Amino acid sequence: MPHAGRIPVCLSIAGSDSGGGAGIQADLKAFARAGVHGTTAITAITAQNTVAVTAVEAVSPAMIVAQVRAVVDDMGVDAVKVGMLGSVASARAVGEAFDLLAPDTPIVVDPVMVAESGARLLDEDAQAALVELVVARATVVTPNLPEARVLAGDAALEGEALARAVHALGPRAVVVTGGHREQAIDVVFDGERVVELAGPRYPDGAAHGSGCTHSSTLAARLALGDDLQDAAREAKRVASEAVRDGLRAIGAGAGPVDVLGLARER
Repeated sequence: MPHAGRIPVCLSIAGSDSGGGAGIQADLKAFARAGVHGTTAITAITAQNTVAVTAVEAVSPAMIVAQVRAVVDDMGVDAVKVGMLGSVASARAVGEAFDLLAPDTPIVVDPVMVAESGARLLDEDAQAALVELVVARATVVTPNLPEARVLAGDAALEGEALARAVHALGPRAVVVTGGHREQAIDVVFDGERVVELAGPRYPDGAAHGSGCTHSSTLAARLALGDDLQDAAREAKRVASEAVRDGLRAIGAGAGPVDVLGLARER
C-alpha cells in the first residue's frame, strides 16, 4: 500500500497489441480508469487487429528483466499484472523479475493463451513453465473458463471444483471469470472461501481486451488497498461495463472494450 498522497504505481508485464484493444494498451487504459500510474515491461510485440494476430516477435528475456528493474529501482511497484508471455524463455524472465519486487507485492496473473480472434499466444511447451514459474507465485490468477480448464488439465470441471483445481497449482487465490460461462458468474477462491460474483451478460457488446481490463483493474484495486473480494467485485463491474460500452464499429472482428467511456462522451 503506497504512503498517503502518493499515486500507486502498477506494472503490466505483457504483450503489445498494435490494434490497441488488448495487451499493455488495454492495461494502461484500465490503470488510468482506476486512478493509478501505469508502467510496462513488454514481453512481445504483436501485429494484431480485431480479426487476427498476423505476427508475433518476442522481446529478449534480458530486456524483459531490464524493463522491470528500471521501473522498480526508480518508482517502486505497488502491484503487478502479468499477461501474455508466449514462451518458456519469457516465463523464466518474468520469474526472475519477480525477485526484484518488494516482498508481498500483489501479483495478478492473467494466463493468456488464446487471443479473442482465436490465435494461440502461448507456445504449447511454455505451459508448464508458466505454471511453475509464474502462476505458482501469483497472488491471484484470473483465467477464463477455457484457460482454467487447460491449467487444471480437465475439460469437464466447472465452478468451485475448477477454481480449487487451479488453486492447487500454487497461487494464493483464483478468480475464474464468467465471460465464457452460460451465466456470467465469476468464481473467487482464496484457499478457504468460495464466493460467486454474478453480473449481467452483454452479448451485443465488444469483448476484445475484456480479460486484460479485468486483471489490470484487479491489480490496481489491490494496489489501492482493497481486499480480494472487493477488488474482484470492482474488476468484474469495470470489465463488464467496458464490454457493454464496447466499440463495435471499430474493426471487422471483435471490437475493443471501452473502459474509458469514449463512446458515452461522444
